[in-house]
Amino acid sequence: MKPSSSTTPAPSVPEDGTGALSGRAGLFNGIAAYSMWGLVPLFWPLLKPAGAGEILAHRMVWSLAVVGVALLVLRRWNWAAELIRRPARLGLVTVAAAVITVNWGLYIWSVNNNHVVEASLGYFINPLVTIAMGVLLLKERLRPVQWAAVGTGLAAVLVLAFGYGQPPWISLVLAFSFATYGLVKKKVNLGGVESLAAETAIQFLPALGFLLWLGSRGEATFGTEGGGHAVLLALTGVVTAVPLVCFGAAAIRVPLSTLGLLQYLAPVFQFVLGILYFKEEMPPERWAGFGLVWLALALLTWDAFRTAHRNRARAAELAAQLPKPAPDEAAASVEAAPGPETVAATAPEDPAPRS
Repeated sequence: MKPSSSTTPAPSVPEDGTGALSGRAGLFNGIAAYSMWGLVPLFWPLLKPAGAGEILAHRMVWSLAVVGVALLVLRRWNWAAELIRRPARLGLVTVAAAVITVNWGLYIWSVNNNHVVEASLGYFINPLVTIAMGVLLLKERLRPVQWAAVGTGLAAVLVLAFGYGQPPWISLVLAFSFATYGLVKKKVNLGGVESLAAETAIQFLPALGFLLWLGSRGEATFGTEGGGHAVLLALTGVVTAVPLVCFGAAAIRVPLSTLGLLQYLAPVFQFVLGILYFKEEMPPERWAGFGLVWLALALLTWDAFRTAHRNRARAAELAAQLPKPAPDEAAASVEAAPGPETVAATAPEDPAPRS
């Protein structure tokens, strides 16, 4: 609500626990999002005898339907016109759609072909690949511990390649495709629902064309395997959108460091499912490779917490060094400060599009 005058005092921090409730809600949504992503391997086998290509196409088509309904309810369409007017940005969204298509398709194929453990490895090493891409593409500088983590991750890949008899290509493609997707999405800077809507809008026609082609060849399972199977295929849109909505709710309520830790829930669940539910083999060399990956992630996590602690301590030290105004001067500065309406009227326009 707009304040009635520029002298309206700023609202104080609520003392009724509202902030704590919001934080708990954010944590719950974050756990829910990553848990659903971790447990989704249980869903894809239910869609057999549909192949990975058909499942992927249905996921694209029904995801657009789900996010379209969400946008109608939220009445958030301004971003679409802005995106169309910026071809370069639309091109990045197209790249993101292509990369996530590879990621989704390979992941579904991996789960339905007994490679759940190898798929989980891809999401374990994704943070290491993201860091490596930052160095190679964005010329970022790493701290010594980060270098050690990347080196440990590279050693893990070599150990796993020896164990598999070939590079763990499923893990590597999943990790690199998702890291590329994250890099492109950072450049695009769209909200979660809006980004998914734009990407699935680009995927929609090719996906629908593929489904029609399958139908013309008599190879489509939608409508030929019973109503229950058709409903499950339609639910791929819900399975895609609901975790994203929960993630969006978490991202605005919990610290980034908390989200960084929660992201490991998904591959942990996938790894456990691969061993206990899908009964995939774990020979000693695979355990050794995973152990090195987990060591690298532990180094990254420890370094992130240490750096955050140092930054907070440095900020507190700088704040303590600032001269404190006398009481009369502080009161005068409060009276002379512009109100929120004045600040809004004189602030420059935000170049970022509003969703």
